[in-house]
Amino acid sequence: MKQIKAFVHRNRASDLVRALEDAGFRKLNLFDVKGLLRALRAREQEYSVDFGDRVISEMQMELFCEDEEVSRAVEIFLRVGRTGQAAAGWVYVAAVEQAFAIGATEPPS
Repeated sequence: MKQIKAFVHRNRASDLVRALEDAGFRKLNLFDVKGLLRALRAREQEYSVDFGDRVISEMQMELFCEDEEVSRAVEIFLRVGRTGQAAAGWVYVAAVEQAFAIGATEPPS
């Protein structure tokens, strides 16, 4: 199993959710985060005293899928997440060593 983590512009998130769901992906989480992606418009930026720089509100999307589904999922993130900028976000893929369903009848041994 793999974890795909993508940091994308907020205005691409709803299209990404729709495209991933249409492709059959269901194990998806969304998080509001602050980041340093280049703003598409000046009004997206805000100055953060905590970080000492301009930040924008981004979406962190986290998808879990089987190994053989990774290339298809990454392709969706890269295609649908595109904004026209050279760097519209980032996609990371990591291995998941174990996963357990909450509510399973027997705990793992």
